[in-house]
Amino acid sequence: MATQGLEMNVRRLTAVTALLIGLGGFCEAQEMTVAAAADLQFVMRDMTARFQKESGKSVKLIYGSSGNLFQQIQNGAPFDMFFSANLDYAKKLGTAGLTEPGTFYQYAVGKIVIWVPKDSKLDVSSGLQALLNPAIKKIAIANPQRAPYGQAAVAAMKKENVYDKVADKLVLGQNISQTASFVMSGSANIGIVALSLALSPNMKDKGRYAEIPGGDYPPIEQACVVLKASSHKDTAKAFLNFIKTPAIAGPFRSYGFDVPSSSSRQ
Repeated sequence: MATQGLEMNVRRLTAVTALLIGLGGFCEAQEMTVAAAADLQFVMRDMTARFQKESGKSVKLIYGSSGNLFQQIQNGAPFDMFFSANLDYAKKLGTAGLTEPGTFYQYAVGKIVIWVPKDSKLDVSSGLQALLNPAIKKIAIANPQRAPYGQAAVAAMKKENVYDKVADKLVLGQNISQTASFVMSGSANIGIVALSLALSPNMKDKGRYAEIPGGDYPPIEQACVVLKASSHKDTAKAFLNFIKTPAIAGPFRSYGFDVPSSSSRQ
């Protein structure tokens, strides 16, 4: 009898364990995954925390360069939404039939700055002309082949006729977040980074920056889409509607983004 009772208890424990594992898998499956450009690292963290509090829906964030995330989506990465640092990648996914119709949304316009650590002796007040200082050995920018912020950096340097003079000093980050880390760690003397990162908790008290005039580079117009392969379309569309609310303009502006008027965002 004791043996039978022990076997019964073991079976019950096994069943309960299996149920808990199943529930854990179910909860995990309810988590929406957002692929986001690296310049959004801090504003997205703030917004998803607020969304989760208001909706009870869990959001997992994956950051990278827009180009790399675009390629991953084309290759079938299991993302539910994509926040690109430019319009082109989001539009290309739509053209390829990989997005939910009617979900393309321009949410913000980014800016670039020239940035140095607080203890640097370099003067950034002259903007990109500061890159011509012979003391500079390495200049960090995002890879222009993959990152819209890198493309903007190259365009601005060419506009101010400094690109050819410093091209051999460029150090390329895989995304704008890695680019910023190069300068913060001392791997580069100076960098061209997103204003949103310069204003972030990680960087705002650790360096100095000068904003690069917007007329020096094409607008960094950023857009998001819900992906057709999403298994959480309802949550993704709810998050999209949340992003569209007027209250969300505040967090974007606090990180240096321009927020387009409603008529220009669709």
